[in-house]
Amino acid sequence: MRYMLLIYGDPTLAETMTPEEGQKIMSDYFAFTQSIVESGELVSGEPLEGVETATTVRVRSGRTATTDGPFAETKEVLGGYYLVDCKDLDRALELASRIPGAQHGSIEVRPVMELPADLGAQSG
Repeated sequence: MRYMLLIYGDPTLAETMTPEEGQKIMSDYFAFTQSIVESGELVSGEPLEGVETATTVRVRSGRTATTDGPFAETKEVLGGYYLVDCKDLDRALELASRIPGAQHGSIEVRPVMELPADLGAQSG
C-alpha cells in the first residue's frame, strides 16, 4: 500500500537554529531516507521550496486567478514529503514517527488512492 507522508513545520524554525543544529537535522533526514531506501519502501520524496515561492491557482466560473503564497495562513506549512510503499498503515505511522520533522512539526499520513489500471480505456 502506498502512503504520502506530508511533512509540516514552522518555516521560521530554521532562522533560530545554530549551524550545528541545522547540520544535525539534515544528517538525521539523510539517515532516515537511507533507511527507507535500504528497506525498499521509498517510492519518492523531496523537500519543497519555501511558501514565499508558492502560487495558488483557483478557477471560478471559467476564470483563472492566481495569488502568491499558500491558500491559507497557518503557522505550519508543507515543507516536503515522502511517498512510501509499505505493508500497512501501522508501518506508515511508524515511518512517519521516525521523520526528523515530527520532533518539531507534524507528519500527515494519507493513503494513496488506487485507481483501476484501465481507467483511461473507459472513456470512449
